[in-house]
Amino acid sequence: MNIMLASGFIVAAYLLGSVSGSLLLGKLRGVDIRQVGSGNAGGTNALRTQGWQFALAVVIVDIGKGSLAAWLPTISNHSENWLSFACAFAAIVGHMYPVFYGFRGGKGAATWIGGLVILSPFALLAFLLSALVVLIATGWVGLSTITASVVSAVLIANSEGIEGGLWAMLAALLIVIAHRENIQRMLAGSENRFDKVTLGYWLRRRK
Repeated sequence: MNIMLASGFIVAAYLLGSVSGSLLLGKLRGVDIRQVGSGNAGGTNALRTQGWQFALAVVIVDIGKGSLAAWLPTISNHSENWLSFACAFAAIVGHMYPVFYGFRGGKGAATWIGGLVILSPFALLAFLLSALVVLIATGWVGLSTITASVVSAVLIANSEGIEGGLWAMLAALLIVIAHRENIQRMLAGSENRFDKVTLGYWLRRRK
C-alpha cells in the first residue's frame, strides 16, 4: 500500500480516537470529567462521579470509536491486516492524548476493546474473562484492565504474528503506562476497590 494512504488512515484513526466520550458527553452535561473524582477521562471515573447511565454512554462511544478505527481500512477496501491493527493503536493514542482536549484523555481500555471487536473476537473474549476473574479476585479495576490488556496482546501475538502482535503489544504497553499511578497506589495499598464485586465480599456476607 502507498505510504501516504496508510498514513492517512492512521491519522484519521487518531483523530477519531481523540473524540473522547466522557469529555464530549460531559460538555453536554456541563461538567469536565477531568475536574472531578480521579481526574481521568474514562469510564470508571465517569461511573464513580456521574452515575451508571452516563458511564454506559461514555463506554459505548469509546468502544464504538475503537471498532470504527480498526474497521476504517476494510470499509475503504484496503484490508491489510497490519493497517487495521495500526489504526486501532492510533485510536488508543488519540483517546489517551486527544488533540481536541489538550492531550489529556483516558486510559485506552474501552477503545482497545472496541478494536478487538473487529480484530480478534477470541482475544476480546480472553480480555473480558481475564478482567472479570481479576476484578472478582481483587476488586481493582486498574489491575483487571492491565492484566486483560496484556493477555489479549499475547494471544494476538501468538495468532497474528508480527503484523498484529507488534501493534497489540504496543497497545498493551500504552495501557499499562496509563495505569502507572494505579500501580503505585496498589503497591502502597491505597488504591480504591470495588469491594462489592469481589468474591471475598460475598463470602463475608454469608457468615
